[in-house]
Amino acid sequence: MAHRTSLTLALLSAVSLAACATTSTPGAPTPKNLAGVSPEVYAIHQSFMTLDTHLDTPAFLDSARGYNIMERHSYERDGSQVDYPRMIDGGLDGGFWAIYMGQGPLTPEGYQQVRDKALIRATSIQKMVAANPSVFEIALVSADAKRIFDSGKKIVYLSMENSYELGEDLSLLDSFYKLGVRMAGPVHNGTNQLADSTNPGPVGAKWGGLSPMGKEYVKRANELGIILDGSHSSDQTIEQMIDLSATPIILSHHGCDGVYEHPRNLPDALLKKMAAKGGVIHMNALGSFLKDLPQSKERMEAMQALRQKYANSDQLTGAAYQAFLDERVAINKQFPENRATFEDYMEQILYAIKLVGVDHVGFGADWDGGGGVAGYDDVTMLPKITDRLLKAGYTQEDLAKMWGGNVVRLLKTAEDYKASLKK
Repeated sequence: MAHRTSLTLALLSAVSLAACATTSTPGAPTPKNLAGVSPEVYAIHQSFMTLDTHLDTPAFLDSARGYNIMERHSYERDGSQVDYPRMIDGGLDGGFWAIYMGQGPLTPEGYQQVRDKALIRATSIQKMVAANPSVFEIALVSADAKRIFDSGKKIVYLSMENSYELGEDLSLLDSFYKLGVRMAGPVHNGTNQLADSTNPGPVGAKWGGLSPMGKEYVKRANELGIILDGSHSSDQTIEQMIDLSATPIILSHHGCDGVYEHPRNLPDALLKKMAAKGGVIHMNALGSFLKDLPQSKERMEAMQALRQKYANSDQLTGAAYQAFLDERVAINKQFPENRATFEDYMEQILYAIKLVGVDHVGFGADWDGGGGVAGYDDVTMLPKITDRLLKAGYTQEDLAKMWGGNVVRLLKTAEDYKASLKK
């Protein structure tokens, strides 16, 4: 316990220092309309406060080779999808930057190891902002979103994907709240101490939804004013979260079973139940959740050989990393990946809107976490959504809700509930 407390205090001190940073960065680049929409639609899109509710980019920040968020990267080259120049082009104003941790063993040692990594990830996000204070700002309350947007900076809310790192100490949720977390989901791939997962793994569907600790987790998240995120949770877990939570829940990167049945997609009845309590589904653009995508034997064999040649590719740096990228690009050219398309993604979006309405839909494409489809490869393509929805007859007011207004409403509701407990 002493180690946890001292480490948390040290990180909070680092956050305080980060907030005082005064270094400046060059002015924002001129936006480029790379999405191919009309100038009129591009201008409309750029006028929205556009938030994505699940950005996995922070996983790059504390990797062996690091990641300069201020430099333009290439999806075709390195597979990345979010950086500051591309956010400018796509009109992405920020969102929820994820502290993602993979599932490990349900042991004290496993909990401690991943807890420390999660705290490092949280401070990596803070350092990204501290290094670039003229273009990024941490957001802590719902009102911060518009204030930061109006200032021209990018909005950085923190979220926690998988709360496995809490171990058996629920007070750690308070610590992550102090580090900025305002959205949290109990589970990822693999059932853990809090809940059953859509992909339960070796533990199996142990709890029939939430564990006893998971139910306390829901209660504590409500008390802190944290939005509860059901993505990656089993349908039973999601239903129990809807029933137990005092405030609406979110599915930060999810899909609809009504279009394509998949464990990571939600049945219509459950989606309607979530919406009836004010919740929001943010649409995931990960291809295998949109349709069946069998790959050629040649591609699978080539990719397997590449993985064997470059074991632990996440740890590669310098020339070795560039050689790995060269070979992967060559494989992609010789044996193209069978990918879902932008039309497949739009089918999911339009279905969700028709099912539950514009007040209950948003966008969480799973950028830098596997999301993206052919024709919608990175955040420069966001205006294509605006273009299609305007053509489908939705208004600018409708789009403003889906691009950012709905999730800000959820955060305000969570804050209001927290405040009501003090009266």
